[in-house]
Amino acid sequence: MTDTDHPDPDHNHDHDHDRSGDGPRSAAEPPSWLPKRRPPWWHWRRLTRGRWRPALAAAVAGALLGATGVAWQTDTGPFAESRACWSALGTDEVAELFHGHTDIDASDTPITTDHIGDRGPTGTCVLTSPRGAKVTIRAHQLDVRFGGAADQWADEYLSARLTPMGGGLLGMASDTRAWLAVADGCIGRADDDGPTVFDIDTGWTVHRDRVDAGERDRLARTAVRLVNHYMADLGCGGTLADPVDRMPDPPRFHEERPDALCGIEGLSLPKARQEAVSYNRPLVTRGGGPVRTCDRDVLFDHPSLRLMTVEDPRLSVLYRNLAFDGGEPIKTPGDRDGSGFLRADLGLFQAKCQTGEVTFLVRAENGRHPGDIRGLLPRYVAAEADRIGCGPLRIELPG
Repeated sequence: MTDTDHPDPDHNHDHDHDRSGDGPRSAAEPPSWLPKRRPPWWHWRRLTRGRWRPALAAAVAGALLGATGVAWQTDTGPFAESRACWSALGTDEVAELFHGHTDIDASDTPITTDHIGDRGPTGTCVLTSPRGAKVTIRAHQLDVRFGGAADQWADEYLSARLTPMGGGLLGMASDTRAWLAVADGCIGRADDDGPTVFDIDTGWTVHRDRVDAGERDRLARTAVRLVNHYMADLGCGGTLADPVDRMPDPPRFHEERPDALCGIEGLSLPKARQEAVSYNRPLVTRGGGPVRTCDRDVLFDHPSLRLMTVEDPRLSVLYRNLAFDGGEPIKTPGDRDGSGFLRADLGLFQAKCQTGEVTFLVRAENGRHPGDIRGLLPRYVAAEADRIGCGPLRIELPG
């Protein structure tokens, strides 16, 4: 039937029959001369007439708006915001990583702890663009068992391309990598455990002359958002501040004098190597922070020559086991607290300083230039110890 087949029973039609009986009338229809039966005051048809109609409409509208507000606040309903990476990143924050694009696929594995293997929290989030870009975010505890010297994580995330975040934050960022540690006061940590970090990998690192500051800042902010959200989930009070305003300019390759290797006065390669040296210009960490790294000839994120000082004890713990498990042991005059070793591809010494353990290392690729290690390490340790207030520190290499 059409709508005209079901007229409104309350509508006063002009052709309604009167009590004179003109025309037929159905048996169910009451005589027209009887007074019409009025519905009670609470009937919906009376409530929607006259002055009641606006009031009811306003009440319904208010209820709908109230429900919408709850849906927005709880991220449910038709106005829910899509969030990614353990709900730490909103749509706008994900789009910021992909230059404004919002058609990004996100998948993550929950952050869990392996109590059987005595490992800390671990989880992974992958953000993928249909244009081929991908961002991989990991939550994990840095593993002290394998040491940072030969570890891929140290090669990539302690690289000289990364700038310290400063402000007491244990973290660094570049235009392709960033990492930030969760505050120990939030989750607790034994002295012999590595910190729990969130790190960000945007793919291939091109070691060109300049680091893109805009991309670096975006990754630094994202790392802070991830850690803040994680700490809030654990019920930890306080939040980490945006580090971008206090970060120095990104590093750039620079020319150096033969007697100031990596910008350190008095440090030079052995004379026999100065004329035949094949190392390119160095990239050196800018700004004070957990590490100062000087890298040369980086290929697949692995430098041919690295000189690094790990100043923060929370990070230096990565090298504690390695300092006792190397090549020929290094000594110090007067048996000063510390340990280290020398081998063809790596020289490392870890000292007890006023601020805690500090690690000094010189590494040359594949052990092809052991003379570089032997010639650089003693003077490098002495110069860097003086710079950070841990000197005088003199080491003696094995004969």
